[in-house]
Amino acid sequence: MPRDSNSGAYNLEAVGGIVAIRVNKRWRKGRDGKPKTAASDSTVALGSILTQYLRVWRKASAYAGDGDFVFPSRTKNGSVPICASVFDRSHLRKAAVAAGVRIPDGHRFGLHNLRHSLSNWLVNQGKVDPKTVQEMLRHAKVQTTLDLYTQGDNDNKISAQDRFCGLIVDQPAGAVSA
Repeated sequence: MPRDSNSGAYNLEAVGGIVAIRVNKRWRKGRDGKPKTAASDSTVALGSILTQYLRVWRKASAYAGDGDFVFPSRTKNGSVPICASVFDRSHLRKAAVAAGVRIPDGHRFGLHNLRHSLSNWLVNQGKVDPKTVQEMLRHAKVQTTLDLYTQGDNDNKISAQDRFCGLIVDQPAGAVSA
């Protein structure tokens, strides 16, 4: 069972006209504490869709104060975050399956996996600058984002290879004789 949760306390705030979320707690080994790094204790700008969902979630939550957890434990009256494995099993996995995601039995699927998927998609498919992704994930170093959270993409590798070959070869592949 994971003993670390990114389900920290949060505030939705306007920063220079942009709505941002500030996560300023970390739950680890059954204790409330400070985020791992200064980068973790920061705001992240939110797009309009996610902002709307968080506002609706907050209005529906019995624990909606500025110091409350994003995903509080109802069985513990909001005093602690919901256990990550309970959240994954009771809510996230069910929602993913209902949305058509195929998750093989025994396959890991949870919030942390989604962080990896988000990073990978943003860099490889969304073509988002890695520095921006680093800040979204609140990593202290861009190397963490690139080395641990993002994998190379074969489509990008093939496309880069073709672009380079197109620069150095002045004839189409079909015209090359063996």
